[in-house]
Amino acid sequence: MTTDDIAECWREIGVSGDRSCPELDEHLHCRNCPTHAQIARKLLDRPLPPGYRDEWTRHFARLDEKAPEGEEVDSVLIFRIGEEWLGLPAGICREIAEPRPVHSLPHRRSEAVRGIVNVRGELLICVSLPALLGIGAAAATRGAERIAIFPRLVVTGEETRHVAFEVDEVHGLHAYRAHERGAVPATVGRAAASVVETMIPWNGRAVGCLDAKRLLDLIDRSIA
Repeated sequence: MTTDDIAECWREIGVSGDRSCPELDEHLHCRNCPTHAQIARKLLDRPLPPGYRDEWTRHFARLDEKAPEGEEVDSVLIFRIGEEWLGLPAGICREIAEPRPVHSLPHRRSEAVRGIVNVRGELLICVSLPALLGIGAAAATRGAERIAIFPRLVVTGEETRHVAFEVDEVHGLHAYRAHERGAVPATVGRAAASVVETMIPWNGRAVGCLDAKRLLDLIDRSIA
């Protein structure tokens, strides 16, 4: 950002006169410039403050006083497709990325295969979870909430095979205990019920937790 740019900003907000400042010029930069990137890199690479790792370890390992001691704990990545909130087992969640262009494949035989995407130089098959699970892909209504939501690309799979799928929104990781698991309701479609292992409560909603093996088998069959 140059001195002329700063002066123009002052004029746009109705401040007259010369407001150029050498110290201000030194610290104001466009977010795409090397200086901005260098400062961001220093911020992200700085050493962890004392106790930071222990604090978050205690946070994610906290015990539920209402649950029996030693009860099994599972973690899922909670995301939304259309009106449905689903949970992907954390063990097969590899990466969450910004949406990428999907390049179609010739002679596709399955509607569940959208094409291929480039994720950090690796070409991955992009599948359609709505087509696989038989759920609607229309965006959910947010009502009066003013929270920005962003579509994401989720990379899943085992160590030697990765695939990607698009979601409308990602909440993040959520840990739950065995006593929170509930039965899959009969209203869940046949395709989704074949891979939804259990239902858990979360923020006043019911989240369908996917079974890792059955989901990956279903994806393998769709791209075979």
